[in-house]
Amino acid sequence: MKKGSVIIVGAGPGLGSSLARKFAKEGHHVFVVRRERNAAALDELCSEIKSSGGNATAIPTDAREEDQVINLFSKAKEHGQIECVIFNIGANVFFPIKDTTARVFKKVWEMATFAGFLVGKESAKHMKNKGTIIFTGATASVRGSSGFSAFSSAKFGLRALAQSLARELGPQGIHVVHTIIDGAIDHPWIKENFPDTYKLKDVGGILNPDLIADTYYNLHLQEKSVWTHEIDLRPYIEKF
Repeated sequence: MKKGSVIIVGAGPGLGSSLARKFAKEGHHVFVVRRERNAAALDELCSEIKSSGGNATAIPTDAREEDQVINLFSKAKEHGQIECVIFNIGANVFFPIKDTTARVFKKVWEMATFAGFLVGKESAKHMKNKGTIIFTGATASVRGSSGFSAFSSAKFGLRALAQSLARELGPQGIHVVHTIIDGAIDHPWIKENFPDTYKLKDVGGILNPDLIADTYYNLHLQEKSVWTHEIDLRPYIEKF
């Protein structure tokens, strides 16, 4: 049986790329999404997936722009039923409150919350009695820390959005999930900016994005009698 299409919004290095590889490996046509300035990186990811026997298409999109999100789903729909949508935009920033400008606060909200609303809305319009929508959250989704007023409020908002969609769309057969990624992920940004934390990779002390992708795929496969709405993932040494 032909498997449906998968849209990954926020298919950057780390988790986004791992998700694209995983779903493509399992036989889905994957649509990878980042902003236009990252088009070359998206093409490189698609080439890698295709060289491994998978199917992938890059659709550069600014998920904060409604017209672009609508266009994204219209293009993906041309390749068949949209079966899974993953909203994986990070938007993680650190600013003490006195240094947090209105522009920064609004931009973070647009990336982490408003864009999630636009993607969730289009997902609901294109999924008919079946499908999975996964929103990637963070520690900040459940705990506001010093210096993260913009990021935490935006991630709290995304979590609330996911809960509302789950209660509305679940009875329609659409599985809505919110994941809490509670810890550092093996990512070039972590390696460059937090070298001491990155060293924990050698002892399994940071999250492996390929293994997170396995978890996302298993969530997508869940039968509706045992749906998970929220799950947290963290390394064994992470405090919580």
